[in-house]
Amino acid sequence: MAGVWSLLRRFYLTAYNWIVFAGWFQVLFLTLKTLKDSGYEHVYSSVEKPLLLAQSAAFLEILHGILGLVRSPISATLPQISSRLYVVWGILYSFPEVQKHPLISSLVISWSITEIVRYSFFGTKEAFGSAPYWLLWLRYSTFLVLYPTGISSEIGMIYNALPFMKESGLYSVRMPNKWNFSFDYFYLAIVVLAIYVPGIPHLYGYMLGQRKKVLTKTKNA
Repeated sequence: MAGVWSLLRRFYLTAYNWIVFAGWFQVLFLTLKTLKDSGYEHVYSSVEKPLLLAQSAAFLEILHGILGLVRSPISATLPQISSRLYVVWGILYSFPEVQKHPLISSLVISWSITEIVRYSFFGTKEAFGSAPYWLLWLRYSTFLVLYPTGISSEIGMIYNALPFMKESGLYSVRMPNKWNFSFDYFYLAIVVLAIYVPGIPHLYGYMLGQRKKVLTKTKNA
């Protein structure tokens, strides 16, 4: 029975990783094509659907960790996935005014390259039991550049959306109301920006530690 479960787990995770890989590959292809043909102003409109689908699929990774399908700690997975879901749905999708900003391009390119490498690494590892060293190296090295460019683009997009949040009042709950409750989406965004301050060095430090651990172990093997 354990053998059947292990086989089903590997089949599912292999399929999951390669399907999401294909989604991010499409995002990168459309981004580069649009930049070449039309300019950065049209990047979001060209990638919106595959971007939303590919990034939303990452929610399953939280469930994978909870169910024990993967060994990735929830403490590392949850903040990164949550922040990205917030950016794609709570910022990019919700505020069309920022959808033509130049930072969309750096954001999407940083994310898509990172995820193409990551999902191909795990897809190969699940399918064949291991991945080639060059793919392992990319998995634990590309973040050195792409994490700073991606995270700075995330922060920039949230910051640029702030005036539109305040003006529109979208997702905010004003008093008076029958629940006697108020909520301001603008101030939530401020809190999110503040969380990035301790979150960035924590996650970057964690990834540096993982890189050293994995590459050293591989080199000594």
